[in-house]
Amino acid sequence: MNAPFDGGFVEPPLAGGRSARTRLRWEIGLVLAVSVGQSALYSVLSLVRASLRTTPLSQQQTQLNPTRDAEAIWDVVYRFLNIAFSLAIVALVVYLLWEPGANALRRIGLDFRRFGSDLGRAALVAAVIGIPGLGLYAVSRILGLNIAVVASPLDTAWWVVPLLVLSALRAGLTEEVIFLAYLFDRLRRLGWSWWSIIVATAALRGAYHAYQGFGAIVGNFVMGVVFGWCYRRWGRILPLVIAHTLLDVVAFVGYPLAAALWPAVFAPASTPSPSPTPSPTS
Repeated sequence: MNAPFDGGFVEPPLAGGRSARTRLRWEIGLVLAVSVGQSALYSVLSLVRASLRTTPLSQQQTQLNPTRDAEAIWDVVYRFLNIAFSLAIVALVVYLLWEPGANALRRIGLDFRRFGSDLGRAALVAAVIGIPGLGLYAVSRILGLNIAVVASPLDTAWWVVPLLVLSALRAGLTEEVIFLAYLFDRLRRLGWSWWSIIVATAALRGAYHAYQGFGAIVGNFVMGVVFGWCYRRWGRILPLVIAHTLLDVVAFVGYPLAAALWPAVFAPASTPSPSPTPSPTS
């Protein structure tokens, strides 16, 4: 068991007999099939389709938070429901992690016991990932390795901003709770080594973002390794959820400004790219 600054990852018990391990493998497969695994498959297929098109990747685009209806009220309703149903999957995963006599939220560190230190760590991780990540995106766009990612509509109304913040929170909870809290627990119970888990979940995270291009695969793989190491070290998911949410809030809310200041890098391209899923989350 790890013994870092304030607790570290709580070592889960290994799965019992053969039947228990088989059941655990089925559970992992089903969770991935209805969540990030499904999205990763669609995302990879989206990149394959985009690469086979005659239009270069640099001249294609994908939208993260598209308008869902021409009428404002219905746009709000549909966006809110999309976020709510996505968070229901997060709740399901937390439910699966719950065990008799043990609070799952407390065990994975999704609570506010150490909010001050969690917030400080989140800011540090967000800076470490966000600044180089922005540079990687810019270089990838210049080299034609990335699709133009339209993070939010350019004509965003004021009432869309709270929904973008909720979308960012949804992305942070979905990815960190499933990629880290859930898969770290389940794969460790199956006897996987720590670095095998970190690399495998980072690779899945990269595939999950493949629809954005090759630069996004590399950037999110590195992010997955860093986040995985931090979770193993700290044993708390909250600072990583906060860091991810901060990154996406800046990307979503700040996109119109970035597109106006650096149109060559951030402005929408001419050709839409097939969406990876009906509702990409980040």
